[in-house]
Amino acid sequence: MERRNFLKMSAAIGAAATITGCEDSAKEINVVPPEVPESSLEQLNWSACLVNCGSNCPIKVFSKDGVITRIETDHETTDEYGVNHQARACPRGRSLRQRTYATDRLRSPMKRVGKRGEAKFVPISWEQAYSEIGTKLQAIKDNYGPESIYMHYGTGAYYGFSSNTATWGRLLNLNGGFLDHHWDYSWAGVYPACMATYGDQWDSIGGSSLSEIVNSDLFIGFGFNPNETRMSGSGEGYDFVKSLEHNNKSIKVWMIEPRYTDSMRGNEDEWLAIRPGTDAALIEAVIYQMISSGWVDQHAKPFLDKYAVGYDEASLVNTKASVMLNADPFIASHAEFIDPAQNYHDYIMGQGIFELEGAKTPAWAAVVCGVPANKIEQLATAIMAAEAPYISAGAGISRHANGDQATRAVYTLAIMTGKIGRAGVNSGAMPTSYSFGVAGMPTGSNPVDVTIPVYTWSDAVVRGEDFSGTSDGVRFTASGSQELFDNNPAKLGTNIKAIINCAGNALINQHSDSNGTAQILEDDSMCELIIVSDCWMTSSAKFADYLLPDSTWLESVDYANDSYASGQMAYATFMSTSLKPLGESQSMYEICAGIANAMGNGAEYTEGLNGQQWCEKLYQQTKAMNTDVDMPDTYEEAQKVGVFRKYMSASVVAFESYIQDPVANPRPTISGKFEIFSISLARKAATWSLPTGDQITPLPQYVVTWDGYQDQDTIDAGYPLQLCGYHTKGRTHSSYHNVPWLREAVEDAVWMNPKDASSRGLADGDMVHVYNGRGTIELPVKLTPRVTPGVCSLGQGAWYKPDASGKVGPSGHVVDIGGCINTLTKYHPSPVSKGNPQHTNRVQVVKA
Repeated sequence: MERRNFLKMSAAIGAAATITGCEDSAKEINVVPPEVPESSLEQLNWSACLVNCGSNCPIKVFSKDGVITRIETDHETTDEYGVNHQARACPRGRSLRQRTYATDRLRSPMKRVGKRGEAKFVPISWEQAYSEIGTKLQAIKDNYGPESIYMHYGTGAYYGFSSNTATWGRLLNLNGGFLDHHWDYSWAGVYPACMATYGDQWDSIGGSSLSEIVNSDLFIGFGFNPNETRMSGSGEGYDFVKSLEHNNKSIKVWMIEPRYTDSMRGNEDEWLAIRPGTDAALIEAVIYQMISSGWVDQHAKPFLDKYAVGYDEASLVNTKASVMLNADPFIASHAEFIDPAQNYHDYIMGQGIFELEGAKTPAWAAVVCGVPANKIEQLATAIMAAEAPYISAGAGISRHANGDQATRAVYTLAIMTGKIGRAGVNSGAMPTSYSFGVAGMPTGSNPVDVTIPVYTWSDAVVRGEDFSGTSDGVRFTASGSQELFDNNPAKLGTNIKAIINCAGNALINQHSDSNGTAQILEDDSMCELIIVSDCWMTSSAKFADYLLPDSTWLESVDYANDSYASGQMAYATFMSTSLKPLGESQSMYEICAGIANAMGNGAEYTEGLNGQQWCEKLYQQTKAMNTDVDMPDTYEEAQKVGVFRKYMSASVVAFESYIQDPVANPRPTISGKFEIFSISLARKAATWSLPTGDQITPLPQYVVTWDGYQDQDTIDAGYPLQLCGYHTKGRTHSSYHNVPWLREAVEDAVWMNPKDASSRGLADGDMVHVYNGRGTIELPVKLTPRVTPGVCSLGQGAWYKPDASGKVGPSGHVVDIGGCINTLTKYHPSPVSKGNPQHTNRVQVVKA
C-alpha cells in the first residue's frame, strides 16, 4: 500500500501493537485498495539491503517480467517512534535498482588468462568451474594442510541463509577445514581493548542503550558519528536524535572529532576539533584535572577501590596477592607481571617511576591534541558536575596506530567517573542494539584450531609459516572472546596458499598499502589460488583466478535480521523474488553445492534440500526462537508479509548486574574486576616480540607513533599533513561505489581546511595529488572549515584504479585515479590487536 493511502486509514487502526507484521494493512481492516489498471500492474516482493552498515533495512522491490521497475522502502506502519517506527532505507538502499543493473555486473563464471590483477578473463561453464575449483581445493589441502586455505573477510553478503560465511564455511569444512580469522577491519582495535578492560570482546557493543541518554545530563562522544555510519530510519542515528529530543535534563553534548560530522549539525554544545590519534592525551589531561582537584578522592575513590584494579599502588598490591593464589594456574601465572609501581594515579600525576615524564596536565595535552587547555579544563569540570554522564567511543578512534589504547582511555574515563551502572551512564563502549534472532545453516566442524588476526592475511601469504601467538597474535579457537586462555603457544605453521574471497573488497581495496598488496597477490607462486565470488567487477575481483557471479539480494530467496547496529527496533525480513538473475549468476548456496558435488560431497552439503527448502527449515527454527512475535506457520506465508518487528522491551544499563553484585557477577578479566591496569596486557608486554618502535603498555597510555602527529621523521620526509579516513554517506565501506547516483550525491573529494589550502595555492574543486612514500591518488579538493587545520579527511571505500596509461605521480608510483585512501595507508599491524591502523597517515597535497 502506498504511504498516502495508509495514512488515510491510520485513524481506524487504533493503538498499534509493539510487535507487528507488515503485510498490506488493508487486509487487516477490510479496506479494499483501489483497482490498479492492468497496464501498470507490477509484482511486489520484499527484500533487504544487506550491506554492512549494521541495519539491514527492508526493501520493497517492484518488477515487471522479471526486471526491477522501482524500489521503495518500509512505510507499512503508523510510524510511532518506540512502538512500530519504520525502518526506512537510506539513499544506498534506495539505489539498489541502479546497483543491481550496474554496467560492471558479473554475468558468467570466468577464469583468469592474464597476469593477476590485469582483469583478463575468459568465460567458462559452471561445470568446468566446479570441477577445477574442487580439484584445486582438495590438492592444496592435501599438499599444505587445510590451514593453508584462507576464508577471507567479506561483509557484502554475510547475512541470511545463503551468506558467504555459511555457504563457503560449510563447503570448506567438508573438504577438511580452513583457516579463519578473528577480529574485523571495523573493530579490530576495539575488541582487545574491551577484553583488557572489561573482560569480553562483546562488551564493546554492550554499552548502555541510546535511550538511556534520556536520563543523562552530559553526553561525550569520541569519534561518535551514527548519523553518517548508521543512517537507517531505524538505526542508531535515529535513536540518538530521538533520545536527545526526549531528554529533559538540559543535557550538554560534547563531540570530539577531527571533522565536523552530520551527527553534530547543531546537536552539539561543544565541538573539540582534536588531532587524529591523540584522544588518549586529551583524556589523560581531563583525568589529571579530576585527580588534582580532589574530586576523585571525594567522589570516585570508593567505586574504584571496589570495582576496579590499577588506579593506585594499593589496589595493585592487593590484586597481585589475590591473583597469585588463584586456583587456575594460568591466571595465577599473571601475578609476576603485576608491578604496583605502574599505577594509573602516578602515571597521570607524574609521580614515582613516572616522575621524569611529568604530569599529564591540560597544558601538556593541548600541545599534543590541538584542543586548548581551557577547553580541556571545561570538559573536566562538566564531567565532575554531571550526575549521569553518557560517554561513548566510536570505532574510528581504534583504527589508529595504538588505537586500542585510545579506546581503553575512553573506557578508563568512564570508570573514573565512578558512576557506571547507573541510569543514563555508559561504560564508554558502543551502545547495545536489539536483535531479532534468526537461525542459520550449520557449517559443521572445522578441525583447524587456530585463527589469525583478520588484518594480517597478506603477511601470512608471505611468511605465515612463522606466525605465532607472541609475534603475530595467532589465537586458539578455544580461547573465544576472552583472555583467560594461553594463546602464546599458538602457531600457524604454513603460508596461505589459497584465498576464498566472497562478497568482499578487502583483498585489495579495503586492505592497507594497495600498491604493495597488489605486488604480493600478483605472484601466483606464493598464493596459488584466489577464488572471488561477487556480483560486480570490484577492484578485488580483478585479482581472481576464478570469478563466480553471485546473484544479488534482490534476486534471492533468503531472509535476514536487523543486523548488529539497528538500534532498539529489531526486525526480520523474509525475502522473495520475481527477478531473473542476470546472465548465469547463481546464489552462493548453488555455487557451493556445485563445487561440493564435484568434490564428492554434494549429498552431505545439501542434505537433499534446495534453497527454498532450507529457508523453510530454518524459518521454523526462527519462529520457535521468537515466540513473542505473531509469525505465520510457513516461510512462504512469511515471505508475503515481508517484515516482522519488535521494539526493545527495556533499555540496557551497562554493567548494572556487576555493580549491584560484583561477587556474584565478576568480570571475565584476570582480576575479576574492571582493569585500568590490564594484567593480560602486562603479560603480553613482557612475553611478546614486537617490531622496533612498537609498544604495549598495561596502562591506557598515549603513545607517540609512526605517522602520528608527533612523528618528526615523517614530517621531515615531506609529509606535513595528517590524513584521516571516514565513512561517507555514499558508500558502506566500498559497497555502492559503482552507483553513479551516489557518486553525484556524495562527492569523493579530500577535505582540507582553507588555511592549509591557501599556503598551497589550492582553490575549492581543484584536482590534486595526495601522496606519500606508498603511492599517489588523484581527486578534487574540498575546502571547508569542517576539518581541523593540519588534517585532511577523505571518505574511505573508493575503488583502487591505477591509471591505465601508466601516469606516474610525485610518489614515483602509477597514480590511483580511483582515489582509494588505502593507496596511501601503511601495512603495520597495531601492537596489541595486530589490527588495521588505517587512520594513521601522513601525506602531502599538491595541485595535479
